This record gives sequence, C-alpha cells and structure tokens, in this order.
Amino acid sequence: MQEQKLSCCSIGREQRLLTTFGAEPLRVGLKSKDGMVYLEGGVFLMGTDDKEGFPADGEGTVREVELAPFYIDIETVTNKKFAEFVEDTGYVTEAERFGWSFVFHLLATDEVKKNNSRNVPGTPWWLAVNGADWRRPEGGKSTVEDRMDHPVIHISWNDAVAYCRWAGKRLPTEAEWEYAARGGLVQKRYPWGDRLKPDGQHRCNIWQGEFPYKNTAADGYVGTAPARSYLPNDYGLYNMVGNVWEWCSDWFSPSAAKHSEFRNPKGPATGTSRVMRGGSYLCHKSYCNRYRVAARSSNTPDSSTGNMGFRCVTSIHNFN
Repeated sequence: MQEQKLSCCSIGREQRLLTTFGAEPLRVGLKSKDGMVYLEGGVFLMGTDDKEGFPADGEGTVREVELAPFYIDIETVTNKKFAEFVEDTGYVTEAERFGWSFVFHLLATDEVKKNNSRNVPGTPWWLAVNGADWRRPEGGKSTVEDRMDHPVIHISWNDAVAYCRWAGKRLPTEAEWEYAARGGLVQKRYPWGDRLKPDGQHRCNIWQGEFPYKNTAADGYVGTAPARSYLPNDYGLYNMVGNVWEWCSDWFSPSAAKHSEFRNPKGPATGTSRVMRGGSYLCHKSYCNRYRVAARSSNTPDSSTGNMGFRCVTSIHNFN
C-alpha cells in the first residue's frame, strides 16, 4: 500500500502558517551497562520491499549492512534525564528560543487553542502553540511533573545532539537504529514479528480510532506513554516503534539506500533534513503507516513537535 507522504504525523518549522492564532527478557549473553544494552553488530538485512511500505521514502531495496558493536539506550531519553541535563548545563531548547512548538490539536486545551495557537494550512490537526516546549508539552499550564518517566518531547535534532554530547554519547545512525529495532528478527514488519497485535495484545503506542479526530486509546494512551511501556523486543529495547519519533544522525535522502556503504553506513554527506525513525502515538494505518521498523521520515534539524524524541548510542571504544 502506498500513500502520499504529506507531513506524515510530524511537521517541521518550515511549514507555512496562517496569520491567525501544531517483549521478552534479554537474550542470553547480552550485557547491559548504565541503562544501555550491548549489541554485537554484524551483518543484517536493512530496508524492506513490503507492500505496506513507501518506496518514495527510500525504504528499499533490501540490502546487507555490516555494523560494528555498539551500546544503545534501553529507552528513549525521559523528561527526568533531560531535566538533569538542563539543570547541569542551563541548556535552552530551540522550542524555548523560538517561543513555540507544534502540538496535536486534541491535546491542547480550549484556552490554548483560543489564545495561544496558530493553525497550520493543510494539516489542521497541528497547532503552533506559543509557550509549548519540553516543560510544557501542551503549552498553557501543562507540565511534565507527572510524566517524568515519559519520553522528553519538543526536542529538535540540535537539542538531541547537545544532550548526547553532555552524556558522552551520540545519536544512532539510521542503520544502527534499524538493527536495534529489529531485535535479531529477520525482515519482520515490527520489532516482535509481522502481526501488529499478536494474540490481540497491543505492543506499541499508536493511534486507535479515526485519525485525526477520535482516538479511542485502546492501547492505553492518547498521548505519550512511559518510556518503558509494553514488552521490549528481544534485545531488551522498549518502544522502538510508536510513542515518539526518534532522531537519527543521518541526513535524509530518499535514494540513500542506493548509495549506502556496506560497513557502518552514515548516510549522505549533506542534506536539509535529518532522519527520524519509529513513528509515534499519532501514526495510523490510514494516514501514516510508519510504525514499521523499516519506515523512514525526516524533519529539519531545528524542528520540534509533541511527538518527537530520541535515544542515544555509544561506540564500544567510548564505553570503558
């Protein structure tokens, strides 16, 4: 199945606005350290030719890729961890500097919609909300005080890189991300297999209902879920699909697979947007079926939304 990409379930700052105010236990032998899991690397099949994929996104063709060993965070960076970074460094995110960020319309209060938001042409479910940032995810009086174990959101690629540098880590390459998300499975659609809900069990936080106006929250959540929700994949990694989009280090190109290196590919040398992987709580098969492990999207490095976060990796030689 192929559909027009539009702005997927994410949106970037370059979008023009109206002038009036959007598993299983770890496999035997795997080591973990400081909230990270060691992955041995090696050769795996990256990409997909799945009929549900989007060839225009550059999901295919399927190709062999070899990776060096690396460590990866078990979960996305949480509000708690990001708060520690900000307290230690005084860092100000780009959403805070711009003074606004994109919020999904059903999550904004009527007061915010009336007084502090702008509509986005072509994507009426996104609101550009004044004062929305990682501390106030829906703008207004919203807070993360009861969501400290949720993924930090409204984080741009530049913000994520700043956090990684502070933590002595880095963003994963797109190849590392997909290798980790697959959890050792070969060419499966999801981190747990080919069925979205095995035995009727929800395994990720995506849109349930009629997008974009009714979310039944059948999977337990309307917005973000805690970073360690649902069962992890066979590498012990939580929420590799759904919940929030995750930034990767690569520049985005729909033809990246055609020019990819076999060993430790790092993507194009230049570009205008960075790769995002994994989909989010707003993804739905009818509009943005990108909660598959091979699905790709992108956004500009300064963009932030209420469904974008990240996790970190580190090379073996940096983890002694």
